[in-house]
Amino acid sequence: MKSSFAKYKKFLLLMICASVLSAPEAAAQGLDPNALLKPPTDTWPTYNGDYSGRRYSSLDQINSENINSLTLAWVFRTPTHQLKSTPLVVNGIMYFTSPDHVWAIDARFGRQIWHYQRKSEGDHIGNRGVAMYKGNIYVETPDAHLVCLNAKDGTVKWDIVLADEKLGYFATMAPLVVKDHIIAGVSGDVTDIPGFLVSIDPETGKEQWKWFTQPRPGEPGSETWPKDSDAILHGGGMTWMTGTYDPQLNLLYWGTGNPNPVLAGEGRMGDNLFTCTIVALNPDTGKLIWNFQPSPHDVHDWDAVQTPVLFDAGYKGKTRKLLAQASRNGFYFLLDRTTGEHLTTAPFIETTWSSGIDAKGRPAAKPEATPTPDGALVSPGSDGATNWMAPSFDPQTDLFYVNARRLFSIYYNTVDKTKPEGWGGRDRNLWANSTIRALDYRTGKLVWNHELGDGESIAGILTTAGHLLFTADNAGNLLALDPSTGKTLWHLNVGAHLVASPMTYQLGGRQYLIVPIQDTLYAFALPEKL
Repeated sequence: MKSSFAKYKKFLLLMICASVLSAPEAAAQGLDPNALLKPPTDTWPTYNGDYSGRRYSSLDQINSENINSLTLAWVFRTPTHQLKSTPLVVNGIMYFTSPDHVWAIDARFGRQIWHYQRKSEGDHIGNRGVAMYKGNIYVETPDAHLVCLNAKDGTVKWDIVLADEKLGYFATMAPLVVKDHIIAGVSGDVTDIPGFLVSIDPETGKEQWKWFTQPRPGEPGSETWPKDSDAILHGGGMTWMTGTYDPQLNLLYWGTGNPNPVLAGEGRMGDNLFTCTIVALNPDTGKLIWNFQPSPHDVHDWDAVQTPVLFDAGYKGKTRKLLAQASRNGFYFLLDRTTGEHLTTAPFIETTWSSGIDAKGRPAAKPEATPTPDGALVSPGSDGATNWMAPSFDPQTDLFYVNARRLFSIYYNTVDKTKPEGWGGRDRNLWANSTIRALDYRTGKLVWNHELGDGESIAGILTTAGHLLFTADNAGNLLALDPSTGKTLWHLNVGAHLVASPMTYQLGGRQYLIVPIQDTLYAFALPEKL
């Protein structure tokens, strides 16, 4: 018996060593581009898991019948403040970020393989994650650079400037790989600078095309800005969040940010395209194919960068290629993603600012909701009825899920000159609470509601074929809900708020649930069979 036990220990040690030693070798294999076209299972190869943005996994080992057996598999703690990224998993290696940092760890055991650090200037509000192309990792930086790393060891292959940090640009989003393009975007808050998307050659770092969110004077869309004014040249419209892609249509879908000056629209009368807009672009050329604007002439900081979620489903008796977005202004939009045709507009939370829907399917603003020197009480507040938190679409339930907020703000206009710049006003949040809402994707009507408590939740959502919806509440509880009813099936108090989105993958026959909490990654799984 003693001899057999000694042999078993030796075998176990060899297996553990082999798994650790093989991890960098697995990373060197790189990403098979076909993985980007498949539902995520043993990989999670891009920010939303796949191109659709559904945040739905076909894995069902962890399911509604065994969720109460979920246990902690491993923990990885970082020296940073918050993890807002969604990790990638490719060939058993997990890659994730915080501002100025990238880690590669063994996705089965949580052991570090390499760590890259690059100190930078700029806004360190957060970083959403990396992109991967073959054997390369791509990350944006607080000083608006795009850095290419060797996935095997984290060494730098190239480092390019996307925009000038001194002008107020920074970068937070996870880039998106589409064929031989790295699609990157920029962020900015306080200066009147134009937003854009750029396509970068993944091997050389050279620019392939750039699309600005404001058209040049004389181009289509420029008529929505004042004539004989330079407002169009520096009107905001940042591309904060990762978009989605339809390989069959070869169309790239992105949401754009609010126009500048923020809250003050006097110097930019008109709809201000293509800010607060969902756009469809040709990823090979950057050419605009169609656009839809959820918030024309925005004066409330209600950008439309929320994920454009793609799915094929029935609408009025016909299967269509659909795009759905729950926008920051409190309205749900359903579009035909081939043509941009508007199909549905409906509020997904109570709002006070809209007087109805116009002929184009866009909410029309009440005059009294416009910011004034004395203040206008409006819901939602400027943080939005939702924000960058990941929504989800579950093809099993045909429901669209969004983390929603009831939020009131007083909006002030502080303009004292004819050409306001930067922030032309101020807003003061008064009260907020949060809820997960399940919507009928066809109509936007509420199917169920699960309250998350007082405050503004920023937890993302994941749904799975195990008939589970994962998210978190405002009391520090991780939650697994029944996606058909919203009933709580499992919860665990971790003592802190979820500020990112859960994700899942399967390795060695075991499904893992990954949840970033503050500075730590937690991996959950079912108990291993002995």
